[in-house]
Amino acid sequence: MADLGESGDLDTAWRTLRAGLIENRWLLTSRSTALPGLGSTALAVYDGVAALLSRTARETFGPEVTPLRFPPVFSAHMLEQTDYVASFPQLAGTINSFRGGQGEYRDLIATYGRGDDWQPLFSPTGLALTPAACHPLYAWLEDGEVDHTRLYELTGDCFRHEPSEDPMRFVAFRMREYVRLGTAEQAMTHREQWLAIARSLYETLGLEVDIVPANDPFFGRGGILLAANQRRDEAKWEVVTEVYPGTPCAIGSGNYHDTHFGDEFGLRLPDGSTAHSACFGFGMDRTILALAARHGFDPTTWPGAVQVELGLAG
Repeated sequence: MADLGESGDLDTAWRTLRAGLIENRWLLTSRSTALPGLGSTALAVYDGVAALLSRTARETFGPEVTPLRFPPVFSAHMLEQTDYVASFPQLAGTINSFRGGQGEYRDLIATYGRGDDWQPLFSPTGLALTPAACHPLYAWLEDGEVDHTRLYELTGDCFRHEPSEDPMRFVAFRMREYVRLGTAEQAMTHREQWLAIARSLYETLGLEVDIVPANDPFFGRGGILLAANQRRDEAKWEVVTEVYPGTPCAIGSGNYHDTHFGDEFGLRLPDGSTAHSACFGFGMDRTILALAARHGFDPTTWPGAVQVELGLAG
């Protein structure tokens, strides 16, 4: 296990982990410290984790599993429809582009030539960066009758604007989500099933985990009340592990949405009632980095059982 410093010295711990990840080419640094690439070793572990999740889902739920993939960009209107603008404006990202004519282009070139800031000359395109892998699913199913026997398996690139040099907090990251739409009982059962599955999977990979109540980072004074309500209703649970000594870090989460997305997207059950939804999300980048922190940077030295589970045994 990498020596990440004593408990309480969080700054030293994440800097030590980051330096080791870069030195061993797990992370490939770029201009933005919060947007590193993944090297070949990290990718091999990532692929192993992804395959393990897919295999487990199919062994447990069989033909119910419906894999889907959506782009990392969607309509900016979705940020309104999901209430993301009201709840998490500090995390949202929209896409701008140059939309002017020849006159505006001359202004752009002149500004660029002087070395001044050219970005104010770009304007919104009506597109946004996807903050959660499951959000496009609800738009695809909009104003329709949902099939509660489906278990949607979604893999997606997500964006949340919380830049940090801490390797456990990327601006862009990958999620694997399992979503169920149905009655309240079906949605809550789904969340509980996947919390148990996640605990078992992580422990099989040698990670010590705990499951704790949590809340999303709602913005503003009203967000304090929303966060308190979320904890009171036990709507969100996180699977956490100590990547840094004494500091739990979420590597997965189970969320019950009630009828929030059902209401916003007109999702109905066969009896005409509004669909409830729940999802479990695996933080893929956080998971593989937690494995590196736990077992070291060379997967050939990891416990044999872990190598077998991830298809790394040679």
